[in-house]
Amino acid sequence: MLHSHNRPVERGKVYLVGAGPGDPELITVRGLTLLRQAEVVVYDRLVHPALLNEVPATAERIYVGKTPGRHVLPQEAIQELLIDRARRNLIVVRLKGGDPFVFGRGGEEARALAQAGIPFEVVPGVTSAIAVPAYAGIPVTQRGVAGSFAVVTGHRCDLEALALDWSALARVDTLVLLMGLRRLPELVRTLQAHGRAPDTPVAVISNGTTAAQQCVLGTLADIAERAAHLSTPATVVVGEVARLADELAWFHPEPAPSPFSLHPETQPSEP
Repeated sequence: MLHSHNRPVERGKVYLVGAGPGDPELITVRGLTLLRQAEVVVYDRLVHPALLNEVPATAERIYVGKTPGRHVLPQEAIQELLIDRARRNLIVVRLKGGDPFVFGRGGEEARALAQAGIPFEVVPGVTSAIAVPAYAGIPVTQRGVAGSFAVVTGHRCDLEALALDWSALARVDTLVLLMGLRRLPELVRTLQAHGRAPDTPVAVISNGTTAAQQCVLGTLADIAERAAHLSTPATVVVGEVARLADELAWFHPEPAPSPFSLHPETQPSEP
């Protein structure tokens, strides 16, 4: 059994913990250790409810999830909340979907904590950019097929601010688009306009790594229409590796007890 003997859990500190891509069993050992000792948990929309079952009943649970057009708390307020609870000398876990530093705004929160003089620790999580394709039977790299990959946000605000080099991105072997389902028609047109062939294979995986996972295959020319019925969150994979989805499909989701629990004897906790 693994123990974090040399890594104490400290009061007055914020732990930025990656919850993984959806399947609650993909959280790290360190992340689970921290959840089980947390006094405050500030969590996002895509965090699986089963992970909240691991939090002590006495802990304060604060939901700060974001949906398109609706934020429970602005980002600045979330950062102020973390600082406030840490200054109360509490063990604070900021639980974020995927990895905190992969389009999770973890860097912004870490900077705010550093500027306020609050100690923090980053606990990386399994990012959906790699895990979701893997659960669909798609390796983002494959010898002889794809020797490079890039991960891009499909979120409008981020795209407009970053002014991405689409000519370069169109040449990457495997391109993974996160948060891009609603803008998929625009994104595939952009890739084609910068030289990516219309017959390039594409996979769109909705609710990846969960019992609700769905995978739709197509090409740049037709994927927007084929995937129009899918729901968020979704991961888009552009490149030849998408052809491997049928051959390497290993995850066949079945309806799971709701909510799933890492400890079957525990009862679900309400947000």
